[in-house]
Amino acid sequence: MLSIVRARALAPIGPRLARAYTATAPLRMYEEEYAKPPRHVQNGERSIHHNNSRDRRRGQTTRVENVSDEYSKSEARKAFISGRIMETLKHRATAPPEHLLTLADYSVDDISSLVLSAIKFKLQFKTFGPSYIRQSLSNRTVALMFSKRSTRTRVASETSVSALGGHAMFLGSQDIQLGVNESLRDTATVVGSMTDGIMARVGGHDEVETLAKYSPVPIVNALSDLYHPTQILADLVTMVETYIPEPLVIPEAIQPTGRSWVPIKQWLDDTVNVQQLLQGKKIAWVGDTNNMTNEFLVTFPRFGMEVAVAAPKGYDAVDPRVWARVTEAGTESLITFTNTPAEAIANADIIVTDTWISMGQEEESKARLEAFTGYQLTNELIEGSGAKPDWKFMHCLPRHQDEVNDEVFYGDRSLVFPEAENRKWTIMAVFDALMGRWSRT
Repeated sequence: MLSIVRARALAPIGPRLARAYTATAPLRMYEEEYAKPPRHVQNGERSIHHNNSRDRRRGQTTRVENVSDEYSKSEARKAFISGRIMETLKHRATAPPEHLLTLADYSVDDISSLVLSAIKFKLQFKTFGPSYIRQSLSNRTVALMFSKRSTRTRVASETSVSALGGHAMFLGSQDIQLGVNESLRDTATVVGSMTDGIMARVGGHDEVETLAKYSPVPIVNALSDLYHPTQILADLVTMVETYIPEPLVIPEAIQPTGRSWVPIKQWLDDTVNVQQLLQGKKIAWVGDTNNMTNEFLVTFPRFGMEVAVAAPKGYDAVDPRVWARVTEAGTESLITFTNTPAEAIANADIIVTDTWISMGQEEESKARLEAFTGYQLTNELIEGSGAKPDWKFMHCLPRHQDEVNDEVFYGDRSLVFPEAENRKWTIMAVFDALMGRWSRT
C-alpha cells in the first residue's frame, strides 16, 4: 500500500490531468535529487554539521570511511526507482486515491512504516531543525473539514501541513455543514477539485466513507464515531519510544548535510522492529467502548499485543462492523472483556482511559458518572490490581478528574504529554505518505 511513489487520482479534466506528472521533468528532478548519492557521499566525505555560520562558509569536511558503500549500487537503484515511477505514472490518471479511514485497512507493515516515518520526522526536526524537513507539500493545500471542535488534532494538523511546506485551510462547522446545505458527495467533489487532500473530523463514520467514495484526493479520518486512526498512530510511536532499549539518536556517520532522507530512514528500518517491540505487551482499556477502543481492537492485536477492555454493563458493546474486522484478522484470542477494572489491569504493561462522556453525550452525563463509579484510575487501583512493575499510563485527552487522579496523570509513569506531541509527527507522516509529491516511506 505504501509504495515508493504514492499513486494519487486525478479528476478527469484538463487542468488536473495536466498535473498528472506525465512530463519527464518531475521524473528527472526526482532522479537527480533523491536517487543518486549526494555529492559528499560520492566523494567519500561528510560535511561537518556546524552551528557556526562562518564554519559552514568555510565548508570544513572530514573523511568518513565507507560512507559511500551503501550507494555503491546507486545506478541500479536509479533504474529501479525510475521504473517504479513510470509504472505508477501510467496508472496515475485512473488510480483511486488512497485514504486513511481506519488502521484496519492497513497492513502491519504499512502501519509500521508510518510509525517509523513519524519518528524520522521527529528526529530530523529535533536534531537538525525545521529546515531539514523535506517540503513534500510545497504549493499544496490540505482542507481541514471539522464538524466537531478540536484542539490537539487541529493544532497537530495545521502545524504538520506547515512543516511540510503546504497550506492548511480550516473549514469549521461555521464555514461548512457536511451534508446539510450541500450533499456529502458534492462537498467531496468540489473541495477535492480545489485541494490536494482532505482531513475530516465528522460525526458518523458513514460520512467519512462517503467523502472517501467521491473525493478525487486522499481523505484522512481525523475522528469519527467509529474510528480514530491518527490517535492510535501517535500511541504506537509513544510505545515504540518507551520500549526501545536505548533512546534513538541519529548516528553521526549518517547525519545529512542537506534534506537527505535515505540514510536516516534506512537506519530506522534496520534498527527498529515495531512489531517485535510490542509483541507480548498487554494494554488495558478502562472505560466505555468508543471509537478509541474500536481502533485498539483492530490494530494492537495484529502487533501481537493483548487488549483487555473493562467497561460497565451497558457500556461494553462492540459495534458489529468493528468485530467483523477483528474476526477477519483472526485476533479474537488476544482480546478479553470484563466489567471489573482490576481484571483488565492485572499484568498490564499500559493502562489507558478516555473521557466517559463523549461529544453529544452530555445529557447522559449523570447516568454515566454513576455507572463508572470505581473506574477512576489511581495508583492504589493499578498497583493493587497487579499491573506490571514498570506500568505506564496513557490518555488521548482532554482529561477529566473523574477518569484519573492527578497522581497518575502527572506522575512519572504518565506518557500523556509525549503522546499528545506525537500527534504532530504521525499526522506529518500520514500527509507525506498520502498527499506528498513523492512518497518515500
